Amino acid sequence: MHQGLDVTQATMGTVTLWLAGDVMTGRGIDQIQAHPVVPLLYERWVRDARDYVRLAEQFNGPVPAPVAPDYIWGDALAEIERRQPELRLVNLETAITTSDEAWPDKGINYRMHPANIGCLTAARIDVCTLANNHVLDWGRPGLAETLHTLKQAGIHSAGAGSHLEAACAPATWPLAGGARLLVFSWAGPDSGVPPAWGATPQRSGVALLPDLTESGAQQVAARVARQRQPGDLVVVSLHWGGNWGVEVPQLHRRFAQRLIELGAADLVHGHSSHHPRPVEVYRGRLILYGCGDLINDYEGIASQERFDPSAVCLYFAQLARETGALQQLEIVPMQLRRLQLRHAQASARRGLQSLFETEGRHFNTGVQAQADGSWRLRW
Repeated sequence: MHQGLDVTQATMGTVTLWLAGDVMTGRGIDQIQAHPVVPLLYERWVRDARDYVRLAEQFNGPVPAPVAPDYIWGDALAEIERRQPELRLVNLETAITTSDEAWPDKGINYRMHPANIGCLTAARIDVCTLANNHVLDWGRPGLAETLHTLKQAGIHSAGAGSHLEAACAPATWPLAGGARLLVFSWAGPDSGVPPAWGATPQRSGVALLPDLTESGAQQVAARVARQRQPGDLVVVSLHWGGNWGVEVPQLHRRFAQRLIELGAADLVHGHSSHHPRPVEVYRGRLILYGCGDLINDYEGIASQERFDPSAVCLYFAQLARETGALQQLEIVPMQLRRLQLRHAQASARRGLQSLFETEGRHFNTGVQAQADGSWRLRW
């Protein structure tokens, strides 16, 4: 298929999802909100979260504080609203808590004050996946407060819970016509999640996969099959892999493909890397191997290799309601400046486009620029 369908065709019989990678509203992002937590950190070089705000200011200019709840979303809000997605999904890599019980020897601990939940509701986020390596940064009390705060705000979650079954349960979202969209969330063993964070039948924690082999894929497929009803669409969200590098491990590729072959996923939503990774369409289903960060406080921090951590993306996927097959993927390049999402500058756009084009060749995908500044996936 080339570029998906045209706009008229694509909006008939489709469901539009907005997907994003890691949203880290702790540390510097929390400190510019109206109700910041105590800024104490336990990092090797930084002990005060406000230092991340100062770094951003040295790099791009003054950051206002306190900011309005919608400040961090900047230009992204108009892009999201214009497309009116039926589901808004991000990976939340921050504990929402006032807990002072930092996980020992973790090093990097993200937390946001529960009173700042407005910075998530401002974007009308529907579902946060939580199976990642930061949601227990402030211990199990911090996880409990995170789950409670999201629920009180009307935001669904998946991937963490008070016990194993709760952690593995999907977020269930109603779609027009009586159908449902199920969002499952797991962390891979290569994502930096401490093994002690894994949920058990008697202990809270995250949904942690033991491996990314055939047995792991069968485990996911079995859990999906128990929940899926006729007409449901399924997103499997996976936190996996390292922070840098565009190479997709063969283990990841085969695992994602097996989920599709087993009927366990209509869309694989991957994240963990600080920058986007290539996209694949396999048997008509979308695989986002790494969505990259969306919100972080990395401005002024030296980037790794050739990657610019300020260059980020919004992903808008249109799926066929009846089959879950990909009809169109629209990618909107953005850039973090002064701790706010803005339209990407020319250099950031070039870097992102080169990544999707050069690395996408290995997956028979590429992107084509549109008049509004977005890209459409070619496959």
